Amino acid sequence: MTPPSPEKDFPWWLVVVLATGLWMFWEVLSSEVYSGVLEKLAQGIWVTVMVAVTAYVAACLIGLGLALMGLSRSLVLRQVARLYVEVMRGVPIIVLLLYVAFVLAPALVDVWNFVRGLLGLDPVRPRDFSLLWRAVIALTLAYSAFLAEIFRAGLLSVDRGQVEAAASLGLGRWHRFRLIVFPQAFRTIFPALGNDFVAMVKDSSLVSVLGVTDVTQLGKVTAAGNFRYFETYNVVALIYLTMTIGLSLLLRRLEVRLRARG
Repeated sequence: MTPPSPEKDFPWWLVVVLATGLWMFWEVLSSEVYSGVLEKLAQGIWVTVMVAVTAYVAACLIGLGLALMGLSRSLVLRQVARLYVEVMRGVPIIVLLLYVAFVLAPALVDVWNFVRGLLGLDPVRPRDFSLLWRAVIALTLAYSAFLAEIFRAGLLSVDRGQVEAAASLGLGRWHRFRLIVFPQAFRTIFPALGNDFVAMVKDSSLVSVLGVTDVTQLGKVTAAGNFRYFETYNVVALIYLTMTIGLSLLLRRLEVRLRARG
């Protein structure tokens, strides 16, 4: 029996989400309480987007580098990459956020002050290292480990015969990677990369534990001030759902186009 294709299903789930979203948007537009909450939380949307996008791009670059190290002929590089991936995947993201913010960041400031002292420059204070960037570094370190495994699996999925054929045509290692290996691997891993980006948007809410003024943190502050927990967290959920569902639909459309080209 051939299973039905999920892509041909009518998106009833989207109808439910849109209906609920329209109702909440109507409440926001017609209610002074909802409008006031949204006005306050809107200030944190750009912080959430900036944290998610910056950390994800950096994590992709590091993850790709780790994947290449993991597939290297050098035993040392392979072991270093595996050590990094296993350690970062084994530590909860919220613990890593706290560790980077209150252990690693002060240590980096001490090292930086040591270098500045050798140059005869004045030291910097640990509080000059923004909590926002500490949070970005923590999310980057956490997600780079997950993305490294995605890139590694994608690179291994490319048929070895195509690589050997490219080498026989005289293409160097860099050109083989850029023209043959990576384009095919990218089409394979694009859905997984998209899923991790959506997850990054959601996990960016964890930076609120450091007091970074993202949507979640502003939601906590607003609810503590007006005691309208129901309305406030409805708006918080609506903002995140709007971002994540919008991203999911866009990524699904891009995935279909990539399949068509392949």
